[in-house]
Amino acid sequence: MKKEKTVDFHIKWAWHAISRMYNAYAGRFDITMAIGYVLLNIDLDEGTPATKIGPLLGMEPRSLVRMLKNLEERGLIRREIDGNDKRFVRIYLTEEGKVKREMARDGVILFNNMIREKIPLEKLVVFFDVIKEINRMVEDENAKIKASEIEELPLE
Repeated sequence: MKKEKTVDFHIKWAWHAISRMYNAYAGRFDITMAIGYVLLNIDLDEGTPATKIGPLLGMEPRSLVRMLKNLEERGLIRREIDGNDKRFVRIYLTEEGKVKREMARDGVILFNNMIREKIPLEKLVVFFDVIKEINRMVEDENAKIKASEIEELPLE
């Protein structure tokens, strides 16, 4: 099968193009697309538990730890122990982090407005339906794989 005829090729191809565009936009503000996504997923008022950020972005824990350390060193976030549960650390945006977050938000809005201007709503509705169905299928498949891995574990 030719790669151009596979679904995953087109998803990956589109995502790489979008990623390059977002990184070019973000680079003008001395951030990256990944930094922008992290900043956009931190609650402005309540902060966000560090353990919730990774799953929101599909990041592995090690990558997230590195990213948060980098953001803290750059003065974009601060960490605070949760007032209600001392086991949790909440991530808050600094004033500079809020400024960078707004820049990232503007980039996302620009891109989405561009898409909505060029692609009719009915096509977007079909696209969202299809991509949600693909996501559901992939999640189901991942659950099956995990379940089979658990079944293969030796009993102690």
